Amino acid sequence: MEVSMETSYTILEELKLSSLISLNAVKGKDMGVLIRAIFKGSPCSQSEGVRRRLLLYKHCIQLCESGDLQLEVVSDIIGLLMLETHQLPGPTLAELATLYVDAIKGGSITNGKSLQLFPTILTALVSKETLAYGKGQLSGEEYKKQLINRLCSSRWDPHCVIHLTSMFRDVPMTVEELQFVVEKVLRMFSKLDLQEIPPLVYQLLLLSAKGCKKNVLEGVIAYFNEQDQRQKEEQKDSESMEVEVASVPQDQLRHVEGTVILHLVFAVKLDHELGRELVKHLKGEVGRMLCPFNIALVLSMARSHRFEEQISDFLKTAIIKCFRDSQIQQGSKFIQELIPLHCSVSDMIMETVRNSVFGWDHVTQGLVELGLMLMDSFGPKPGPFGKAAESNHNAPKTPAQQACRLGAQILLETFKMHEPIRIEVLEQVLNRVITKTASPISHFIDLFSDIVVSAPMILLDSSSKVIEVFDHLSYLPVSTVQGLLKALQPLLKVSMSMKDSLILVLRKAMFSSQLDARKSAVAGFLLLLKNFKVLGSLASSQASQSVSASQIQVDVHSRYNSSANETFCLEILGSLRRCLSQQADVRLMLYEGFHDVLRRNSQLASSILQTLLSQLKRYYEPEQDLLPPVKLEGCITAQGDQIFLQEPLSHLLSCVVHCFLWYRELQRDNLHEDEGEEEEEEGGGIQEDLENILNSITRRMIKSELEDFELDKSADFSLSSNVGVKNHIYALLVMGVYEVLMEFNFSCANYSKNRFEDLLGLFNLYHKLSEILKEKSGKGKSPSSKSARSLLSIGFVSTLLTALFRDSTQSREDSLSVLRSSTEFLRYAVSVALQKIQQLEETGHTDGPEGQNPEKTFRHLCEITRVLLWRYTSIPSAVEESGNKKEKGKTISMLCLEGLLRIFSAVQHRYQSRVQQFLCAVDVSEEEEGQAENISVTEKTAFLIRQFQRSLVNQLSGGEDDFNSKEAQIVVNILTVLSRQLEPSSPQFVEVLSWTVKICKESRLEDPQFCKGLMSLLFSLHVLYKSPVSVLRELSQDIHSHLGDIDQDVEVEKQSHFAIVNAKTAAPTATLLILSQVGRILDEVDWLITKQKAQLSSDKTASADKLSQAGVQPEPVEKALILQLGTLLTGLHELLQTCLPPGGCVDTLLRELTKMYTILTSLVKYYIQMYTNQLGHLPARFEKLVKLSGSHLTPQCYAFITYVQREDLSSGGGEKKKKKEEATTAASAKMLRETKAIPNLIFSIEQYEKFLIHLSKKSKVNLMQHMKLSTSRDFRINTASLEAALQEQEGAENNSHQTQSTVSQEPEESQEPKKKRRKKSK
Repeated sequence: MEVSMETSYTILEELKLSSLISLNAVKGKDMGVLIRAIFKGSPCSQSEGVRRRLLLYKHCIQLCESGDLQLEVVSDIIGLLMLETHQLPGPTLAELATLYVDAIKGGSITNGKSLQLFPTILTALVSKETLAYGKGQLSGEEYKKQLINRLCSSRWDPHCVIHLTSMFRDVPMTVEELQFVVEKVLRMFSKLDLQEIPPLVYQLLLLSAKGCKKNVLEGVIAYFNEQDQRQKEEQKDSESMEVEVASVPQDQLRHVEGTVILHLVFAVKLDHELGRELVKHLKGEVGRMLCPFNIALVLSMARSHRFEEQISDFLKTAIIKCFRDSQIQQGSKFIQELIPLHCSVSDMIMETVRNSVFGWDHVTQGLVELGLMLMDSFGPKPGPFGKAAESNHNAPKTPAQQACRLGAQILLETFKMHEPIRIEVLEQVLNRVITKTASPISHFIDLFSDIVVSAPMILLDSSSKVIEVFDHLSYLPVSTVQGLLKALQPLLKVSMSMKDSLILVLRKAMFSSQLDARKSAVAGFLLLLKNFKVLGSLASSQASQSVSASQIQVDVHSRYNSSANETFCLEILGSLRRCLSQQADVRLMLYEGFHDVLRRNSQLASSILQTLLSQLKRYYEPEQDLLPPVKLEGCITAQGDQIFLQEPLSHLLSCVVHCFLWYRELQRDNLHEDEGEEEEEEGGGIQEDLENILNSITRRMIKSELEDFELDKSADFSLSSNVGVKNHIYALLVMGVYEVLMEFNFSCANYSKNRFEDLLGLFNLYHKLSEILKEKSGKGKSPSSKSARSLLSIGFVSTLLTALFRDSTQSREDSLSVLRSSTEFLRYAVSVALQKIQQLEETGHTDGPEGQNPEKTFRHLCEITRVLLWRYTSIPSAVEESGNKKEKGKTISMLCLEGLLRIFSAVQHRYQSRVQQFLCAVDVSEEEEGQAENISVTEKTAFLIRQFQRSLVNQLSGGEDDFNSKEAQIVVNILTVLSRQLEPSSPQFVEVLSWTVKICKESRLEDPQFCKGLMSLLFSLHVLYKSPVSVLRELSQDIHSHLGDIDQDVEVEKQSHFAIVNAKTAAPTATLLILSQVGRILDEVDWLITKQKAQLSSDKTASADKLSQAGVQPEPVEKALILQLGTLLTGLHELLQTCLPPGGCVDTLLRELTKMYTILTSLVKYYIQMYTNQLGHLPARFEKLVKLSGSHLTPQCYAFITYVQREDLSSGGGEKKKKKEEATTAASAKMLRETKAIPNLIFSIEQYEKFLIHLSKKSKVNLMQHMKLSTSRDFRINTASLEAALQEQEGAENNSHQTQSTVSQEPEESQEPKKKRRKKSK
């Protein structure tokens, strides 16, 4: 056989050899034998053999790429060729390698089978010492480098990119070559079909095991972020053009992203270095990195324990940082112009949640953990004494509130979209509600409520988990129980088992020894009564919960079981009657809840009224001739030597009155509709009894003197004795009864004059008692202020104010004049309104009926605002004051104004989304016009602002004698609150700003508080228009002008840009305000420098031109920074020369100067970093800033320090003579201040100079030539020794360079005034 083969080789020519190989390969028979034979017969020592081998390699490579051969055959061929590759001489290897490069360039590599051989060829090449290349020679390593260079510079067929990437894994490469290859592959991403990206990423990740991990990750992330961005823009275009323009279907892109994320996470698990690189890359520029793909990637990575904590911390920090940055940007026009607002981090994360629908199961667990982490970390914090700080259910304001709201949104949306994690979300939320009793959990209850509303039927499937929670109800705070049961309301209507379990738990709680548990039981039962309607009850228009999915079932359920509901409700009422013998707190809850139950469940009216009537009769004196009509003895109880309130009689009476009035209204409506009479007879008897009792109590209360209640001027009301406590409780109960009867009489009066006279009689008694209580309590007001809350309902207050101030009906004129004649009554009506508004602002609801209903409360608030606004603008306070000079207390106008301020604040805080509706409702001028709704919020607000501007101008034009400082301050505060509603880009905003500037420039009032309010308004507006640095400089010059110079020999040029700054207001008021603004601007500058530094470090490898394309242009930002600092510096230069009084102003100035130097140092470090990274040069304006700091800041700082200590010494000496003890404490306080502020300032100056020296060396620019280094470091100078030293040195100034610190200070002091004089003369 061997002989025949050898003979055949010699005979056959190349062509025949080729056809023989082809024939055998296609048949797939004996291919291995044939190739081995060819190798054996072609030794590399002969040129003929080498030529034959080369032919074999070339032909086999073509065959493998043709696609005609079976896979096994191809593998055999490649395997055999690989074994012999190292035998080939250098030139042959070079020719084969070039063949491959040309084939790849020409696109003839189709299936990539032959590419497995290429790495072996390159490896063999590397081992060759010299190879001919052109006319010269190269080493094998160099030759390989040239080949890779050629290969990566040429065009690749998209079909072979994956094969090539896979092939490069086996090629020995240096880091530089690998980087070249990786960049080439990443550039090819855009040319590939989307479906080919995941396998290519997989190959790239395998390749990254050799190195260049950062490049691979950055490239993959950048590609998908770009795809997402394009998808978003195409979506916008298709929405605007109403045509589909998507180049890539969204679902396809999301599925590809999901697969790539899986590949990346799998690679990270195997190669932890890759994970560390990824986290490091994302931490680089947080704002830029938080986009949907990246968020999904890190959340998937967080499933690995190694990175869980790291990623959790990174996300928490990144999210809160984004919210903080956004807040800083929104609060400053200066920053907005330099750095445009990025996409909201909330939008990015919510987009990730939406994208997770496309099979991203690996992300959902991370989303749940992220949501919970945000809610746990940034939820409301406990207030003082462990009480929850009231959460604001409207737009979250602070970054922490925004982060908490985002967490809730993530959990809610994930709950809706992903079934597998629903049980877990529910468990986690409910566990926190149960276990976190010490900290506020309102945000978790809100989330639970949203979950119930969005998916009630899903929750029914896991009702066992909810029923488990019921067992803990009696151990939870009442507010938590109320929130939880309110949230569960829709489910209780649908699930009988849930309702039965709850009732069992509430019954147990009713007999608990814990007061909170009993209160929870009352709250739960009242809620059930409100929501289980009895047949025939009115359709409740007040229902606060509307639930889409479960509503149908609820209605069906209640219709079929209404008779069962009646039994159920009466049974609950029976349980609640037991509470009427319990503590006052429990009874109070019941009285406050009965009215709402009646409104929702009108069929229970007779049972409830009967219960209330029998309870009232226990404290009612039936004998008509006896006074007083109520038995107060039964309302208190003694325990040991302490006296407690047992029956809140005034609240019981209030509940009776409101239920009676509502029932009477209902009966009237029924009469009109001619409905059933039996019920009317049954309820009618109770109604009649109640009316008689209330009329009798009114009549006899008016006749009763305070002595009848043992309350008169001589009574003891001190809270330290038992008698005082008893009298105090009696007084509050009697005042409450008076108030409730006032509301009853007004509501039943139908504008009858006699009834109004009775009402006024009640008020006079109320007023007399309240005056006695105020007088007697004296300093002990605070304990009573909470309990003395008015019992009038907000609806009645609104009606009463409208009647008193706006009702011009002729027929009512006579009767209303009775009430209008009493200024005290008018003042009382407005002050109660004020109290209700304050309660609404603080808690979001008010006492009494309708107080818990946000819709009705909002309507009443609008009505009250209309009245107060009309009253204040119609009757000027000056007129009112001149008419009522004798009366003490605040005028009605002032009360109205305070009310308006509180209302505008409350609306912004509580009803931000309804501001437009509010402004339309309160507009007095456009009552009849219908087009009010179309006007924008800014225009409406501007109209309102103009009314208050007119009021303030009138005040200011009246002269200083007529000026009411308190009123002017409130008007300015109102303007401040209202101006927040103006759009900063609107002409109305500019008008308000111009007006404020004008007032500040013209008003010469010497009123520090008014000055403070007006300047605060000026700054709050100016900051949203442009940076206020130039205004600060002018104000600093004014202050310097009014207070004089620290060197008494220097005469300061008199100038006044702003008349509001004068001798009275300059210090401390204006100075402290200016310094607080300086601090705010320095914070902004610091924030910008930090941004710039991050930009530099993220582009270390980039060139300067690439840096400028990366989003933030360094040039304009640097220019703006230096301009800000330069202008601030000149302002501080003025303040440093000002003769400021010792104390707050000096301390704050020293603090801000320290901050100024710290930020200048930060800017110097930025330029040092720029030189280190070779990314730019020192701008000329920075050199000017350094020069300015050397000439106008540092010398003045040292002079100012000397001045401060001189002042301290002299003032300290004076104090000692006057009051020794005071002097000692004051001196120690000063010493403490000095030890901190002055050394801190000196240290920051020295740090600044130290880094300037560094920068000078780096930049080869001498920045220190303008710096005058001070040799004085010990500033505790003894004045006596200083004077002695000065006398010694008088004649020999040139020889004054001695080591004594006191002496070396002198030249600085003597030279600075000259500079100042020179400046002033200019």
